[in-house]
Amino acid sequence: MRYVAIFILSMIFWLLVTFRFTPANLAAGAAASLLTSAIFGRYYFHNVGKFLQPRRWFWFIVYLITFLWACLKANLDVAYRVLHPAMPIRPGIVKVRTTLKSDFARTLLANSITMTPGTITVDIVGDDMYIHWIYIRSEDPAVYTAMITGRFEDYIKKFAE
Repeated sequence: MRYVAIFILSMIFWLLVTFRFTPANLAAGAAASLLTSAIFGRYYFHNVGKFLQPRRWFWFIVYLITFLWACLKANLDVAYRVLHPAMPIRPGIVKVRTTLKSDFARTLLANSITMTPGTITVDIVGDDMYIHWIYIRSEDPAVYTAMITGRFEDYIKKFAE
C-alpha cells in the first residue's frame, strides 16, 4: 500500500511541476513515479492509513493557508526592516522547545520556520530547536516560542503525527 501512496504523491508532484496533461507527459510521469516508488517505497510511509484520512488532509490545507499568511506577513516585516533608514534589527539565536514527537513533524516545523523570512532553523537537538531570528521581540522563552512556532506546531500535530 505504501508503494501506491508514493506513486500517487510522485505523480501529483510530476503534474504540478510540468503542468502538462498530454499523453506523453502522463506516460513519462507514470514511469518516473513507478521508478520512484519502486526504489524509495520501502523507506517511507510506514503507516499509510494516516495518509488516507480526510481529516488529516483538511488540517494540512488549513496549515498551508496559515503558513502562506505567515510568510506574507514575514516578507513585509523583513522588507520594512531592510528599507527602513535605521535598519531596526536585533538578531540572535533563541532556543525553542517543541512538543512534536515524530521526526517528520519536527522536520516539517523546522522547514516551515526556515522558509518564513526572518528566521532560520540552525539546529535541532532533542526537543529543542535553535532558531536564528532577525528581530528578537522578547526575552521570555514562552513568548518567543509562541511567536516563532505560532500555529504551525498545532496544525502539524493534527495532520503529521
